[in-house]
Amino acid sequence: MKRVLVSDSMASEGIEIFRNTPGIEVDVITKHTPEELKELVSGYDGLVVRSSSKITKEIIGSAEKLSIIGRAGAGVDNIDVAAASKKGIVVMNTPGGNTITTGEHAIAMMLSLARKIPQATASMKAGKWEKSRFMGNEYCNKTLGIIGIGRIGTVVADRAKGLKMNVLAYDPFIAPEAAEKMGITLATLDEIYGSADFISVHVPKSKETTGMINAEAFAKMKKGVFIINCARGGIVSEKDLYEALVSGKVAGAALDVFEEEPTKNMALISQENVICTPHLGASTDEAQTSVAIAIAEQMVDYLLKGEIRYAVNFPSISADLMNAMAPYLNLSEKLGKFHAQIISSGIQEVHIEYSGEILRFDVTPLTIALLKGLLTPILNENVNYINAPIIAQERGINVKESKAALWAITAA
Repeated sequence: MKRVLVSDSMASEGIEIFRNTPGIEVDVITKHTPEELKELVSGYDGLVVRSSSKITKEIIGSAEKLSIIGRAGAGVDNIDVAAASKKGIVVMNTPGGNTITTGEHAIAMMLSLARKIPQATASMKAGKWEKSRFMGNEYCNKTLGIIGIGRIGTVVADRAKGLKMNVLAYDPFIAPEAAEKMGITLATLDEIYGSADFISVHVPKSKETTGMINAEAFAKMKKGVFIINCARGGIVSEKDLYEALVSGKVAGAALDVFEEEPTKNMALISQENVICTPHLGASTDEAQTSVAIAIAEQMVDYLLKGEIRYAVNFPSISADLMNAMAPYLNLSEKLGKFHAQIISSGIQEVHIEYSGEILRFDVTPLTIALLKGLLTPILNENVNYINAPIIAQERGINVKESKAALWAITAA
């Protein structure tokens, strides 16, 4: 019997999958301190979390039986993946399960910001009728600048085009042909800053993106620009945003994420021209049901059959091959990360040449490992061994493999 602990609130449909599967026993314990969770987890084979539970190195260290952690969602920043990997614990997520929901939330925030709907609602609930106070802005024929055109950014672009907005997108790692197919005009950051009426951020949080929307960036923007951040807190500098709002350079901001959550930055969120939500990007019934079902099915397949899907720290290859291929997988991923550091424009093609003893095996996992290493610095948490080829395809990257004949290598 495999025991699974669900430590955060999760849609009942996912829990029922565990309960109705022979060989699986599930407990739902959502109210606990970190110390209590550290003691609880030691008796379980699987752990399911959302964003509330912080799975630290200390908690992982106390997990004697734990073999898998499942995140009902895309982000795994609340899990110490390195510690889990070192201990041989598979970490799975559900990439794409909340893509549409988060993209739609960004659009909803933009429209609410433009028409001052939250402020007008609060005014009316206070018994007032201040029609002239809440003069809004149209978005038809306005320019939306999207920073980061991954899955969520693509959803935002698609919805914005339906609103008859002009869409500019900045993403140095997408091929021009792929952008053209999506009907998106690629632009530099400076071009977006200089012409966009609305700017929406959709990049992962990393060393490169933390604080990228700062005082220097605001100085380059049009006066009266609107800022939307439904990606990750800290990408937009809250201090610099506050100053830009007070000076009038930024006409308004819509924020779903913050540098510290729950936020204590009351000076920022109390501004009349700021609307905000408590990290609700993925919070719809449809999305939560989708990710709950997905993670439950993935974990059942792993615990009972050893099948690995959507792992962020483990390739999808059989255990028999792992020992032989592990060094090659490690090398392939490092080569990909190395090339990610030296490129400076959109990637159009990846050409991998194989030769030697490795040709005795299926090299597909090695190609995937290289793509994962190449794309991880760009998309961070959303790239894993399963979705790396799909992301490459979506970005118009042509992947080629060539192989030298094994007999020729041996003869040499």
